[in-house]
Amino acid sequence: MLNSYQVTQGVDRAPNRSLFNALGFTKEELERPLVGIVSSYNEIVPGHMNLDKIVEAVKAGVRLAGGTPIEFPAIAVCDGIAMGHVGMKYSLVSRDLIADSTEAMVMAHQFDALVMIPNCDKNVPGLLMAAARINIPTIFCSGGPMLAGHLKNGKRTCLSHMFEAVGAYHAGTLDEDGVDEYVENACPTCGSCSGMYTANSMNCLTEVLGMGLRGNGTIPAVYSARLRLAKHAGMQVMELLKKNIRPRDIMTAEAFENALTMDMALGCSTNSMLHLPAIAKEAGVHIDLDIANEISRRTPNLCHLAPAGETYIEDLDQAGGVYAVMKELTKKGLLHTDLMTCTGKTIAENLEGVENLDENLIRPIDHPYSETGGIAVLKGNLAKMGCVVKQSAVAPEMMVHEGPARVFDSEEEAIAAIYGKKIVPGDVVVIRYEGPKGGPGMREMLNPTSAICGMGLGESVALITDGRFSGATRGAAIGHVSPEAAEGGLIALVEEGDIISIDIPNCRIELKVSDEVLAARRAAWKKPEPKVKTGYLARYAKMVSSAAEGATLS
Repeated sequence: MLNSYQVTQGVDRAPNRSLFNALGFTKEELERPLVGIVSSYNEIVPGHMNLDKIVEAVKAGVRLAGGTPIEFPAIAVCDGIAMGHVGMKYSLVSRDLIADSTEAMVMAHQFDALVMIPNCDKNVPGLLMAAARINIPTIFCSGGPMLAGHLKNGKRTCLSHMFEAVGAYHAGTLDEDGVDEYVENACPTCGSCSGMYTANSMNCLTEVLGMGLRGNGTIPAVYSARLRLAKHAGMQVMELLKKNIRPRDIMTAEAFENALTMDMALGCSTNSMLHLPAIAKEAGVHIDLDIANEISRRTPNLCHLAPAGETYIEDLDQAGGVYAVMKELTKKGLLHTDLMTCTGKTIAENLEGVENLDENLIRPIDHPYSETGGIAVLKGNLAKMGCVVKQSAVAPEMMVHEGPARVFDSEEEAIAAIYGKKIVPGDVVVIRYEGPKGGPGMREMLNPTSAICGMGLGESVALITDGRFSGATRGAAIGHVSPEAAEGGLIALVEEGDIISIDIPNCRIELKVSDEVLAARRAAWKKPEPKVKTGYLARYAKMVSSAAEGATLS
């Protein structure tokens, strides 16, 4: 029996049916499966301004396949617009609001299947969490990536260049007209920002997890192929319903291992190390971050998309997309290929006939950018539960670094010091009390990392934080330090001038201060008062787990 019969069929449900009548639904529509279309459309997020078109295409596909589509909304935050002020505290926390509100809507109205239509950073993982939790037939159809911009000199550009341009302005190497040129050209179309940032990382991983059709992560937002994909997604969800293929049948432990493997090969955002454990938890799968280094050791990095390189998601699409990268990995047996996907076929079947169309963009498995993956989890006394770095975007000279700590208790303090030219080559900038509880909300540190790079310090200065980074961040930027400062983690005891040692190849991070000195500092340390004492952020801070556990709510 369909779930929707709980609200559409029989005399006992006549009152419910009368309300569908008020909505204009016909008897014929209510006899068909009700498919929830979870639309993240809004007018404040560039990645979402086109989703109304995607929604209509999905609805057409559902109707073509015999279902009744019913749209309802999901919120989304634009991390770029929220960056650099109190708004960034609301970015990560929105992920859980998205999952919770979607669960509420689906369970209250008893949908039979779902099509999730997200696009940006927390919206994709939030809806993946909801899909795993609700566990009715579901498919993802995202809004697609933005095209790269072009400067007057012909060079392509993107959002990460825009943030670094501000640093260059403060360094005196770019004037205000130069900044304005980036403003006019960095983000030329709708869509998720054009590099392998968090939104595109997660959208690509929907294909790897088996929850999105081929091209879901890479077909540009402005291409009509995106509308055709949406129609096929609407049709395909009806096949999933017919065959009773559910998210937990697709998002298995092996599927998450595939996602981590592809994460390494693609050079995805460090935020995936927060989102994959959170999604897996909803699917009943535990991910220990220690497995990330094990997977990285055996997985070559095959792509250097922006910010690690000068290529963009549109280029990956032209090269064969996510499937082409997966096909390279299968040549050495690095993926589980017998897993079911939303196509109704296994990964092996999906990859039949797939080719790598550009070996300069997607390196062959025997000629990678590096023999190890794009992300590393570092451990040591400074991060006993771990911290994360996008090693594929770190300059070679910064893979091993030792220098004096420059300590700041907020992002704003650090930014002022960087722009004030108080940070010099060799320094290790430490930004603390910005973790899940301490922030609260674990702000992204794109502004300080971009400032460091824009000031010409990207090859000589490291940054460490219990906050997190944008996928647009490059350089020796080490985030998610756990335990965080607000919980008494060692990062809270670091003092100005302490020597910090970073060894990314060996996955180590150490504060070089004696145990006796640290014991004295700990005895003197006092847990700070919460920065926010009312509202959703206060409730979030009380419930959220550590970054090492995905910053999930208990």
